[in-house]
Amino acid sequence: MILAEKNWIRRSTAFAFSLLLTVLPCLSQDNSNISPPGPSGLAPVTPNPIPTGPSSSGTIPSTSPATQSPPPASPSLDNRQPTRPTVLAPKLVPDVKLPTNAGQYWVEYDIRAYTETVKNMERPQQVLIDWILRETGTDSWFGEVTGVITADKSTLRVFHTNSMHTRIAQLYERFVNGVAEPQVFGLRMIQISNPQWRSRSIGLMKSIPSSSTGVQAWLMPKENGAILLSQLRGRSDAKEVQALEIPLYNGQLQALEQLRSRNYLKEYTRNTAAPFPPMIPVSDEIKEGFRLQISPLLSLDGRQADLMIKCEIDQVERLNQVRIDLPMGGTQTQSTYIEVPQIVSWRLQEKIQWPTDQVLLLSCGIVAAPNAPQDNTFLANPPSILGLNRVIPAVGQRTDALLWLEYRGPLSTQIHHSTAAQPSANAPPMTSSTGNLSRGRY
Repeated sequence: MILAEKNWIRRSTAFAFSLLLTVLPCLSQDNSNISPPGPSGLAPVTPNPIPTGPSSSGTIPSTSPATQSPPPASPSLDNRQPTRPTVLAPKLVPDVKLPTNAGQYWVEYDIRAYTETVKNMERPQQVLIDWILRETGTDSWFGEVTGVITADKSTLRVFHTNSMHTRIAQLYERFVNGVAEPQVFGLRMIQISNPQWRSRSIGLMKSIPSSSTGVQAWLMPKENGAILLSQLRGRSDAKEVQALEIPLYNGQLQALEQLRSRNYLKEYTRNTAAPFPPMIPVSDEIKEGFRLQISPLLSLDGRQADLMIKCEIDQVERLNQVRIDLPMGGTQTQSTYIEVPQIVSWRLQEKIQWPTDQVLLLSCGIVAAPNAPQDNTFLANPPSILGLNRVIPAVGQRTDALLWLEYRGPLSTQIHHSTAAQPSANAPPMTSSTGNLSRGRY
């Protein structure tokens, strides 16, 4: 028993002694950093000793690790700012010179010979700009090559390349030195239920290319045109709209429009003005019908014409009823319905070179007709300028729409020119101006 106690005391003493040998070097290393002040009163800075091997006791003294800078944090996607170039403020450039890197030069064209003959147009010079942009394309004016075009009632000013001036000079001659008085054009709108009319009439016409999908174009002598009209009038499924004679100045745009409103029940909203009824109906309207724009530009001798045609048709085919349950307060509901319109639209835009001694016929294919329910009594539904509201059916349908154009000659040579394009007193107004013609892609 006494021997065991002596062994335990011996082992405890050896452990305490080894622990002391381990702690003392660390304490001496920390105290070595504190030096007595120097002559100037400042404590000299001495570097920490770095042990190169084991101590005399056989153990490696512990040293504090070297201070390391933390690794750079990766930028967060939420906080990352995009790199943007320095934006310079707009600056005023006095006495600017237009760039001539593509050989551009400035030309001024006198257009008074055209603008002074055109009557009842606020800005007749705009017709020239429209035709120039339509023929040359907007990419030629708003691209890398600097181009300028502007006009007033006396002068057309153009800054562009020589090739562009050549094309503009040709159009300029047709406006200034072409026909000066108004020219009369005959227009007919025909609807046929069955496209089989082509089987008898195809030999009277000559097909010409068209750019719009589904559109067919034909030319025919006026004698063959008279035969074709006679054949169409003999068909029970053909309906000829009242013919219209349109007097136009050279290059002028004529807009024909006939629209009617179709009201439908759009939705129900909560009544905020009174407690009853809790929900009130909201109606809306859709404009259905057609819009037609034509603009002919005659050649110097009047034998050819570049014809721009644009037509839009919107038809409400049906109003689909959708049943809904309206909350009436508490747990009560009321079953009713709203209407969802089913609309069919059709667009045509063509530019055709047209010999004026022939008839131009365009078929739009089987497309939507501008239909709407109507009361065919004279008082409730008086005939419009084109007579369209007197011949269309009361429900949506598809028809073969034909557009007939014929050049009649100068207005002064027409015997009945005083009645040309004169709408009745009850007819909707017909616009005859550039209207809202897009200044974008021509």
